[in-house]
Amino acid sequence: MGVITRGTTNPNRLRRGDRWLAGPEAWRLRQSATAPLVVDLGYGASPITTLELRDRLRAVRPDVRVLGIEIEPARVRAGQALVASLADPAGLDFRLGGFEIPTDGGERPVVVRAFNVLRQYDESEVAGAWARMVARLAPDGLLLDGTCDELGRIASWVAVDAHGPQSLTVSLRLRDLDRPGVVAERLPKALIHRNVPGERVHAFLGALDEAWRYASPQAAYGVRPRFVEAVGNLKAAGWPIQGGVRRWRLGEVTVAWAAVAPTS
Repeated sequence: MGVITRGTTNPNRLRRGDRWLAGPEAWRLRQSATAPLVVDLGYGASPITTLELRDRLRAVRPDVRVLGIEIEPARVRAGQALVASLADPAGLDFRLGGFEIPTDGGERPVVVRAFNVLRQYDESEVAGAWARMVARLAPDGLLLDGTCDELGRIASWVAVDAHGPQSLTVSLRLRDLDRPGVVAERLPKALIHRNVPGERVHAFLGALDEAWRYASPQAAYGVRPRFVEAVGNLKAAGWPIQGGVRRWRLGEVTVAWAAVAPTS
């Protein structure tokens, strides 16, 4: 199920989403009684980011298994060739498929990462794609629907579970950052066309930019203190910000979905 994506990818492009999975969401891997399965759906023309995902999640669960799934046979062959070339191929595999997420014996993954996949679909198709992927998750499983720029310096993602979308995370390379609102061009498909007056995500990004400007005196101490101050002020103003300073220092801010969800 699905259509072939452009397939553009670069080494280290998806590090921000991986860092989040290995950070505040690591409990999903740790609680698994058996070796947890993670699916990288639509990994693109190069399988390198799937390998990177396995290596990063091994810090949480050394026995993690990562399955790359692509709808384009040539990309699957490239993934299988990578596995054959590795000195340590354990826990890495590739196969043909799409939103139906084919796994051995119908096994349910703990996490499905789908980065830069749905951005090429119509907004009206997002809910159906989410539902198909979430239906394949293990209990307490998570779908990460994300988008990023070509170098992975600007990224955002929606976390979706069996109860629906739960949060939006914005993750930015703080060095040389002009303003956080630049992420508007890299919002997930469910939100990218909603960055207009009257929509919640537009209000959130506006408030984030304003908080960034207000925190400009902190720039004398560095860009990290400025971002921490900005996000702290957002939280103090009543925005349902999740996580704490440790995440904010990474250029990352997570807000509850209800605060940014489309108005209709």
